[in-house]
Amino acid sequence: MPVTPTMLRVPAGEFLMGSDAFYADEGPSHRVRVRAFELDERPVTNADFAVFVAATGYLTVAERPLDPAEYPGLSPRDLAPGGLVFTPSPGPVDLGDWRQWWRWVPGACWQQPLGPGSSIEGREDHPVVQVSFADAGAYAGWAGKRLPDEAEWEFAARGGLSDAFTYAWGNEASPDGVLRANTWQGRFPYLHTGANGWKGTSPVGTFPPNGYGLVDMIGNVWEWTRSYYSARHDTGTHDRVSGCACSPHRDKAAESAEPGSGVPRRVLKGGSHLCAPEYCLRYRPAARSPQAEDTATSHIGFRCARSLPADQ
Repeated sequence: MPVTPTMLRVPAGEFLMGSDAFYADEGPSHRVRVRAFELDERPVTNADFAVFVAATGYLTVAERPLDPAEYPGLSPRDLAPGGLVFTPSPGPVDLGDWRQWWRWVPGACWQQPLGPGSSIEGREDHPVVQVSFADAGAYAGWAGKRLPDEAEWEFAARGGLSDAFTYAWGNEASPDGVLRANTWQGRFPYLHTGANGWKGTSPVGTFPPNGYGLVDMIGNVWEWTRSYYSARHDTGTHDRVSGCACSPHRDKAAESAEPGSGVPRRVLKGGSHLCAPEYCLRYRPAARSPQAEDTATSHIGFRCARSLPADQ
């Protein structure tokens, strides 16, 4: 496996971004132009990230203790390095309370994604997880790349398929009964029968590529983008290379933060192995999710992009 993923060219184009048929933050749908760019063929893997850490000595956010000044009132245990880990519930629970299946685990990090005692040994070709936005950006900078913005990511996920389709492969979740992505199978969050045998992350490329040759754009792990989150799409003029809409006087970082928090939130795309239709029907190109920049979890990873000269 290459030390960094192969990059594939995504051609310029225009598409209908977002959706008015599912979750409110996906709307309003609007036309967006995307310039040609390059995108990693697959998510960054544990093996890729290990090479980066060995070369730079980088310490991820999940491996650093929290600053008591930034988190007043937290116990010393909760200030210890760690990350959020999905833990199945023993049975049906209130799906409105995410704390029923997420827990803070001291010691959870990219090398121990489920906490102390877990390991990435034998999972070198799985997407790296327990990486924050800053960690993803640090890797991208080291690799001479950047993170994609939301429009680039959504356009690439369709793989050239018409934006009239709900999923990245058509209008059926499992055409001809064939599973097209690593998503939750069973009853969330307590019964998971496995996606083609995989519970949790799967090796990159386990499921078919899209029309651009990109794998795992849907399912497996959510992926960081560099776009700030907003409760509704900004429908100002978009010509996507920089990831910025035409609203230069707004503080998008501050606006993106959850009420009561000063931590900016970025847009995640693609859904993950935890997405289930009764709770998280977000394994679609138009779907999006907010995530605080300082958060690392067992279901978030990333891939990198690179701009191309305007004449390519």
